[in-house]
This record gives sequence, C-alpha cells and structure tokens, in this order.
Amino acid sequence: MDFSQFEIDSDWLIILISPIVIVFVYPFVIMAIMYSVTVFLRVYRLRRRAIFDAYAENFWDGANQAVAAFVDAHGEYWHGYEIVGLDKLPDKGPALLIYYHGALPIDMYYIMARIYIEKKRRLRNVVATFLFHIPGFQIALEVFGAVEGRTREQCIEILKNGDLLAISPGGVREALFSDEYYGMIWNSRKGFAKVAMAAEVPVYPVFTQNVRETIRALKIGRGFFRKLYEWTKLPLVPLYGGFPVKMRTFIGDPIYCDPSDTSEELTTKVQDGIKDLIKKHQRIPGSIFQALRDRWTHRRRRSTIKNKKE
Repeated sequence: MDFSQFEIDSDWLIILISPIVIVFVYPFVIMAIMYSVTVFLRVYRLRRRAIFDAYAENFWDGANQAVAAFVDAHGEYWHGYEIVGLDKLPDKGPALLIYYHGALPIDMYYIMARIYIEKKRRLRNVVATFLFHIPGFQIALEVFGAVEGRTREQCIEILKNGDLLAISPGGVREALFSDEYYGMIWNSRKGFAKVAMAAEVPVYPVFTQNVRETIRALKIGRGFFRKLYEWTKLPLVPLYGGFPVKMRTFIGDPIYCDPSDTSEELTTKVQDGIKDLIKKHQRIPGSIFQALRDRWTHRRRRSTIKNKKE
C-alpha cells in the first residue's frame, strides 16, 4: 500500500494521532541531551585529573570518545543507523564534506561520532551563528570544533591544517523550508566551492536517507514562518517528530577541484552529486510510515541473518 500521497497534506493528522511525548517533546529531548553534554564537558574539565585516560594526548580526547560512543549508541538503537562509504574518506589529510540539511542535523551528530570512533578523526562542522549565542553551548561548540558560518578564511585554514570539515550550503533555510520532496535550498551559495578551491581539497557529497522523516517542520503557516526567519534569522518554525525511522548516510565519490573550473561549476558538480544520492537512495516524497517500515523490516532481516549464522 502506498502511503506517499496520503502524507502530502497530513501534518495535522500526524500531530493528532501521534503520541504527544514523541511528537512534540522529542526536539526538546535533543536539546536536553545537548545541554547534558555541555554539563558533562564542564565536569570533565573540572575533574580531569581524576580521570584516567591511557591513550589521550589531549585531555579532551576522553570526553570526545565518551560523547561519540553515547551518540553512536543512540543512532544505532533508535534508527538502526548505518553509514555507507566511510572508507572513501581519507585516514589522514583534509577533506570537505557537503551535506543536505534535515530539519535537525541529527544525522551529522551520528556522522561525527562514527568518524571519531572508526577513524579516530574529528569532523569539524560549520554551524549557524545563532548557536554561538545560546547560553551554555560555547563549551560544546569549542570542544567539538564547530565553526561559525561566516568565517571562510577559518574554513580554509582548517583544511590546510589537514582536518575534515563539513558544510551544509542550505543551512537553516534548507532545514526549515525544504520538505518531504527533498528540494535543495542553496540560494546560489557557492562559498564552500571557493573554500575547496583555495584549500585544494576533495569534496564529498553526503546525504542521509529519511533524515526528513525523523523530524519535520510544520507546513502550517509556512509563509509566515519564512518571512519571520528572513527577518530574524532565527529558527522559530515548530518542529515535530522523533520517529525511529531507518537512517543511512551515503558518502559519495570525491569530487576534485579542476583548475579550469569556476566556483559556479564546482558548486553545480557537488549539487548534482547530492541530487544523485537523493535520487538513488531516497523515496520521493518521503514517507514516515514507509521509513518506519524500513526500520523494522531491516531489523527483522538482521535478526534472520544472525539466527542462520548461529
């Protein structure tokens, strides 16, 4: 049975039939988790001398490892999270990851955690400026290497230092005003291309399957909220969700900067790379019901394979 058409105008129906705790509280739970992380980091900083960390060269390494393990466990148990193409990323040296932005970038938390656990590398991420003004968040942003969105020179420096960096050209606008059709809202942004060309690094298109089915922005009053965002630059659109849908991140093949390319041409290549990942791996329009079915079907399949091996 195809539920896709049913979902197109079903925001209010979903709100009415979904458990209030899951639908409306989950975004605040994510915020609470993030604040919990900042509390943990503050305690870690104050009591670091009492914490034995045999491998760490930097006292924040243990904190990063612990938080990464926590986030990765959440992704695995709630979303059956997988990442395909992680081996494409270099074990050493710089790379720029360009990704499609969900209503909340929860997939980016999972990507950062998995890279830290499996490659022992920190993925730095360009984030919205308003996050730097949220009380209590500064320590988390500092420890995890967040970069303010308007610092192009800093991005180039990070890459030239050999680090990994992630950018979503669509940013908050794409997060709040894209929908289950997964349209990319870049508004002619090509700053990331100029960064990649200046640093001479490969660019990896990244997309997470069903990222808009786990948390969505309300469609009701979208015109009003769009005007409000353009005026305030604050994410004031109500969100709902927290659905345990199947999530898979796909990392595409690297796109190398051709010296003859302009920033516009490189931008188009990367955008086409993400569109190709969406076309191959995402049901359009996205369906919460189908994505939930994917999650549990995949879980049963894994259990069947495990039983056969035993």
